[in-house]
Amino acid sequence: MIASLTGKVQYIASDRCVINVNGVGYEVFLSTEGLSRLPEKDENIFLHIHTNVREDAIVLFGFGERVEKEMFLTLKTVSGIGPKLALAILSGMQVDSLSQAIVAGDIKGLTAISGVGKKTAERLCVELKDKVGDFQSAASQTATSTIGISGGSTASGDALSALVNLGYPDIAAREALASVKKQLGDEIFTEMKVEELIREGLRTLA
Repeated sequence: MIASLTGKVQYIASDRCVINVNGVGYEVFLSTEGLSRLPEKDENIFLHIHTNVREDAIVLFGFGERVEKEMFLTLKTVSGIGPKLALAILSGMQVDSLSQAIVAGDIKGLTAISGVGKKTAERLCVELKDKVGDFQSAASQTATSTIGISGGSTASGDALSALVNLGYPDIAAREALASVKKQLGDEIFTEMKVEELIREGLRTLA
């Protein structure tokens, strides 16, 4: 099974993109949010992938963040929700908001998502209420990490630029530095020199 792809954006459509990996084009379906975060054509990209195998086709679904993929897989465990509806749900709400709506039993908010009727919304709340609590904090941590590591003139920004210049996709480099930040803590991370951040980032990417 394909679990991730690293390559260049070859083509972007309304609901999918094609990733060129060493000359092979992989068609990947994404949520609206995922599509909006794609880089320009011919730029590097890293995506987490879920491979859905059917009798007549093998379909790839892509996610920029691991927490999105985990929520997608969790949504698919609900009766009546297949991969396309799960992706549509993620297009209608971001992971943290979706988690909050399910925990709160917000049927009205959930039915506002295209393709989600009242019965489906009720099943989401009943079957996932005790399973999605961790997604709220995970999504918040991901957002914080992404915001905290920019391409500016800070040490982390310079380290990010260096990793990208070494050939690593932007999102993979960001995730590596976010992992370093989480492991060492904010105080130590902010005091580290550029070369130290690059070294730790490369260790995480290895």
